[in-house]
Amino acid sequence: MKKLLLATAVAALSVSAAQAAPTVYGKVFVTTDYVNAEIDGQNMYNNNRINEDNGSLQVNSKLSRLGFRGSEALSANTDVIYQYEVGINVDGNEGDDDNIAFKSRDTYLGFDNKDYGQFRFGRNYTVIDYINNVSVNEGYWDNLGSSTLNNNDKFANVLTPTVGNRINNSIIWKAPKYNDLPLALALMYGADEDFISDSGRDAGYGASLMFDPGTGFTAGIAYEQDMSVSGDIIRGSATVDLGKYIAAPVKLGVLYQEADYAGITTATEDGLIVSAEMGLSNFARPASVYMQYDKTDNLSGLENNDSNQIVVGGKYAFKKNMIAHAYAGVNSADLDNGSFGLRDDDGNINKIKLRGDADVLAIGGGLEYLF
Repeated sequence: MKKLLLATAVAALSVSAAQAAPTVYGKVFVTTDYVNAEIDGQNMYNNNRINEDNGSLQVNSKLSRLGFRGSEALSANTDVIYQYEVGINVDGNEGDDDNIAFKSRDTYLGFDNKDYGQFRFGRNYTVIDYINNVSVNEGYWDNLGSSTLNNNDKFANVLTPTVGNRINNSIIWKAPKYNDLPLALALMYGADEDFISDSGRDAGYGASLMFDPGTGFTAGIAYEQDMSVSGDIIRGSATVDLGKYIAAPVKLGVLYQEADYAGITTATEDGLIVSAEMGLSNFARPASVYMQYDKTDNLSGLENNDSNQIVVGGKYAFKKNMIAHAYAGVNSADLDNGSFGLRDDDGNINKIKLRGDADVLAIGGGLEYLF
């Protein structure tokens, strides 16, 4: 009997330890890209004509990351959940703000209750991204959100629709499923912790709702106020997997959004994304090709600053966690008052305010390893 009790106690301790142990996960994605950037226009600061055409072969780390996450039972109906995630720069470009080593990503502590849903407290990505299953671009062209025209220290930035950011001091509530309805509701609050009057406080909030009945069709709508931008963003998206209805292994997606900068600028930024991905059956391993078109009017709410981007690419999975990528694309911006930085031979940045055209061409590929 004593041996049985001892074995039971050891088993219980083992289960508890297993529950407490975090899962280590991550991604290493390294690409080699040839990038050519051109600027043709007039510097509005001094009225000088600018005509630049530069190209370079680059090694880039694309959204590589390392994380720890897990859960542990607090009661019969509630688990404590946690996650710590950072970006890592495999290529070592610590001076690149998009690639700083150990840059904080989604990090939170929270609860998951069977009746009341999930609560996350910490640094969370805005919930408008919960309905973005439309973008299929990879590698160099996985670039949504590069729409800021000011304080840019790159020769020519690729310009695309504004997207959400990670919000410090935020709370997310993910609603539980109700009667198996195919709806996913999430609410978010971003706290403004400054010691100022309530009338001057700039706290933000957001909400998203995704409809996914599991039939190959999804539709979503999301809204946020005073979080990613000083203003609001409203977004709608829809996808359809034609393979669920006809003999065509093609997935289509469309996303449209409007970003209003709350009186800071004179125009509303309009963003459109259309994508298509087709599975290929004549390969030994899973493979697909894709195409994506991004169109942005009034970038960052600045009138007559527009861009168009089109990308084609493909993926080949050697294994489920080892994926090869290849792609080519071009981004063309027509600017009335776009700010850029030109780097001279000494490495110094000279700011310009461009009225004219900025074009970026990039061809490349790489290997993605998931763990």
